[in-house]
Amino acid sequence: MRIDRALPKWAILSLSDEDPKMPKMKTKSSVKGRFKRTGTGKILMNAAYKRHILSSKSQKMKRQARGTRVMSVADQTIVRKFMPYDR
Repeated sequence: MRIDRALPKWAILSLSDEDPKMPKMKTKSSVKGRFKRTGTGKILMNAAYKRHILSSKSQKMKRQARGTRVMSVADQTIVRKFMPYDR
């Protein structure tokens, strides 16, 4: 490949024969704190309906809403697009 000497240095470097590195995909900021992957690749999420107005909810519902849940397969495909590099 012929490099023209009139080109600026940054243009010459970009014309090199190395593979160009595409921009990295970004992880969605809201996904970082809400979900995490298990060792097998499933996605864990927190249980819903546990934040406020707890007096009107049954004790059983509040007890079952503790901890984390495995997300459904349909929702996992959506969330995986937002976390491309997470473990």
